[in-house]
Amino acid sequence: MTASAGAQLGLWPDSGTTGMAWQVRTSARARRLSARVFPGGRVEIVVPPGTRPVSVQHFVTRHRSWIDRKVAEHRALGADDGEALPEAIHLRATGERWQLRCVDAPGAPRLLADTGCLLLRGELSRTALARHALQRWLLRTAHQVLVPRLAATAADCGLAYSRAQVRRQRTRWGSCSRRGTISLNACLVFQSPEVLRYLLVHELAHTRHMDHSSRFWALVAALEPDWRALDRELGRGWHHVPAWVLR
Repeated sequence: MTASAGAQLGLWPDSGTTGMAWQVRTSARARRLSARVFPGGRVEIVVPPGTRPVSVQHFVTRHRSWIDRKVAEHRALGADDGEALPEAIHLRATGERWQLRCVDAPGAPRLLADTGCLLLRGELSRTALARHALQRWLLRTAHQVLVPRLAATAADCGLAYSRAQVRRQRTRWGSCSRRGTISLNACLVFQSPEVLRYLLVHELAHTRHMDHSSRFWALVAALEPDWRALDRELGRGWHHVPAWVLR
């Protein structure tokens, strides 16, 4: 639903009221500069290839008020910066809650899942590897949840797609290609079941209409009459995504 793509990362100094560096990501798919504030208050500026540093500085200056406001909102929610490991993981889409148990031991961190419990065992000081183990588990779990939900929703709506894939994305909740491939963001498991269904309906409707024309929205409305409220809730959905997921 929003553009995103591959990355080159770099930290840029920030002298604004956010009090933190902002990250620049070069995206081959970007057609213009855009800003994103993640849980924990991390700021990312997405730029097209070849964008000059002075252009980035001017963009941030123009949008400083919006960036500062979003950072303040995330900080008010009490979100961490994604460095600390969570004590528990709540998947709102399924109602599941997983407790994380950490055991410091020699070797790279490895994650074992049992009913309602995740055991993370290894050198916990290697936080990046521990976080990656959690992210891999999330991706596997999201695939097990989202792909069957998509198939069931497609059957209910009488719409067909060619295949489904699940990825951990920073900006895009979902997409549908002209060949009928629907891509879903693993972060959708942190949304409510109603919001998740709306996103699935939205992407399935693109199998009929690839644009956001009046015909597209008429189809969405026929399949999900409360789509406007759910779309607004989805727009606030990043507040439900833990910061460690997107680090």
